[in-house]
Amino acid sequence: MKSELIVDVQPTEVSIALVEDSRLVSLQKESRNVSYAVGDIYLAKVKKLMPGLNAAFVNVGYEKDAFLHYLDLGSQYSSYSSFLKQVLEDKKRVPSLSKMKLLPDIDKHGTVAETLTPGQELMVQIVKEPISSKGPRLTTEITFTGRYLVLIPFCDKISISQKIKSTEEKLRLRQLIGSIKPKNFGVIVRTSAEGKRVAELNHELKTLLKCWEDAIAKAQRVDAPSLIFEEESRIVGVLRDIFSPTFENIYVNDADIYSQISKYVNLIAPERQEIVQLYDKDEPIFDHFNITRQIKSSFGKIVSFKSGAYIIIEHTEALHVIDVNSGNRAKAGNDQESNALEVNLRAADEIARQLRLRDMGGIIVVDFIDMNKAEHRQTLYEHMRTIMANDRARHNILPLSKFGLMQITRQRVRPALDIVTTEACPSCFGKGEVQPSLLFTDVLREKIDYLINSLKERNFIVYVHPFIDAYLKKGLFSEYVRWRMKMGFKFRILPDQSLAYLQYRVLDKKRNEIDLQEEKDMNSSSSKNRAKTKNRNDEE
Repeated sequence: MKSELIVDVQPTEVSIALVEDSRLVSLQKESRNVSYAVGDIYLAKVKKLMPGLNAAFVNVGYEKDAFLHYLDLGSQYSSYSSFLKQVLEDKKRVPSLSKMKLLPDIDKHGTVAETLTPGQELMVQIVKEPISSKGPRLTTEITFTGRYLVLIPFCDKISISQKIKSTEEKLRLRQLIGSIKPKNFGVIVRTSAEGKRVAELNHELKTLLKCWEDAIAKAQRVDAPSLIFEEESRIVGVLRDIFSPTFENIYVNDADIYSQISKYVNLIAPERQEIVQLYDKDEPIFDHFNITRQIKSSFGKIVSFKSGAYIIIEHTEALHVIDVNSGNRAKAGNDQESNALEVNLRAADEIARQLRLRDMGGIIVVDFIDMNKAEHRQTLYEHMRTIMANDRARHNILPLSKFGLMQITRQRVRPALDIVTTEACPSCFGKGEVQPSLLFTDVLREKIDYLINSLKERNFIVYVHPFIDAYLKKGLFSEYVRWRMKMGFKFRILPDQSLAYLQYRVLDKKRNEIDLQEEKDMNSSSSKNRAKTKNRNDEE
């Protein structure tokens, strides 16, 4: 199976598409202006104690104070507090945690008033991002996450992922990690470490230890509140979780993100560094790899697949319901039972893809086309289990019931992705009437003339809907050619599948977007309405 990762970096968000055999199977979007992300570590200051909540409000630099509960201090808080005191008091020397003697655990029934004091400096990690009017939630149990291992200071325990079933492999990993980890550091061995050589695990352990040492050294140089360790970007986080030798290419259209990904791939798999490629064409990256079209067709209530069949996906409060329909599909010479089995098998492929693509969690009920033969129902059940084996989320599949229903439970591994495939009219902005489509090219020409002659822009790109692009470039001496000859070849027009029919966007030579939407564009439809009404009244 050919796997590729396509990364589309825009000014406000980053979209990450995982493609298997040219089919979109996973899509993730992240805003670029998100701060105070989970995993970030801060040197912070206790602002106020709340004995009634047995918690403290801590200043990490966010507009709302962060929340730290007593139980989030961790059982090893005494050792943590003693070590941090040494770090902050003697800023010329970085103490060694491995040489320190760990202190007894704190009382889990203790109180925050007996443990913390206002103004005290703490090294804290964000475990929950700020939501609405609430600040971040914190912990002092610091962890550093890698692809194979999770490093936990102030702890000596080694834990092995429960997904590793082999007793021999668990014993091997436990002995291996025990021989290379330093004293007073705990380690959680992740599922991806199964079968890995000691050199790979030792390399990552040293990388995580370096992150810890750098965070401590930075804590000595800064004043609270300050960021001392930043969790890797979302793109690198996705790579850390899903990277595999089957990846053939990773394409990214931003030089900075390309540098981050190259650095990370070189760190975890130096022999695979050449798979990371910088996409520098003017055509939108998602259009080039046919991602935009797949997004438009894969999200929404009705999803079609081969031979005219389709599925209908409905979401309720308690569960997701999927109905399989054969549509107008018909094959001469095949009986109804064989047709039903074939449609159901193809529907199962699409349903397994949709579960991953939308990250549908909880209970999923699928209403397949009825099949009378027990062997056909068993074939469908086994096929669904086989194609769901690649799903990283925990799931359970039950055989078809006598009503032809299949029940699936699935763990959600990230927030559900909801993409609206319908498009707001760019000409009337929801008012109900649009400007004449025939005049759109005149408006576009005026905008381009304004950019060149008034704003003095050069080498900019105008993106339009593919239909408009085809119309403008129709014929040997097209409208596009005439415009360029008249205005001096200072612009280009390119298609963008993500745009609506009469929508356009402009990027300058540095690929920054130019906003050309004017107030008259917003009000043109309503003003025409008023003009029509006035004329009608005058006639009466």
